[in-house]
Amino acid sequence: MDPILQDLSIRLGHALSAQGWQLATAESCTGGWIAEAVTATAGSSAWFDRGFVTYSNAAKVDMLGVNEATLTKHGAVSEATVAEMARGAIAHSRADISVAVSGIAGPGGGSADKPVGMICLGWARRLGPSHSQTLYLTGDREAVRRQTVIAALETLIGLANAEGSNSAISVP
Repeated sequence: MDPILQDLSIRLGHALSAQGWQLATAESCTGGWIAEAVTATAGSSAWFDRGFVTYSNAAKVDMLGVNEATLTKHGAVSEATVAEMARGAIAHSRADISVAVSGIAGPGGGSADKPVGMICLGWARRLGPSHSQTLYLTGDREAVRRQTVIAALETLIGLANAEGSNSAISVP
């Protein structure tokens, strides 16, 4: 496994375990890579509940309860959609925290409004706030997807650690 992803997965496991939290993922453009990274860590069953790979809009609606009106108004690649995906992952799991991602990894599929490399991430807590963020990443498809997984894991670690220290939560 990629040593950076392995380190992040181990650190995430420690952070979630310290809180007694379970994680759920809701992934589109990463195709389950976040879930793969965390389950590559031995013992992750103690802190990883489940992952949803919702590549199509229909899967986002069916599996996560994303509102069709949100998809029509904002599109699949939007902070509004990933916020609903993250909340849906919480609602359809036993997780305490979730991460959701949708984006345009390339090489095609981009537009002037939503270029290749545009990635939307969302995080939700069962008993807490939710956050979303849009990143504009560069590189080929593999590089964009890998950077997305790193950003997702780093923010999850920050959210869990911030909860433990009762400090302000900052989304990069």
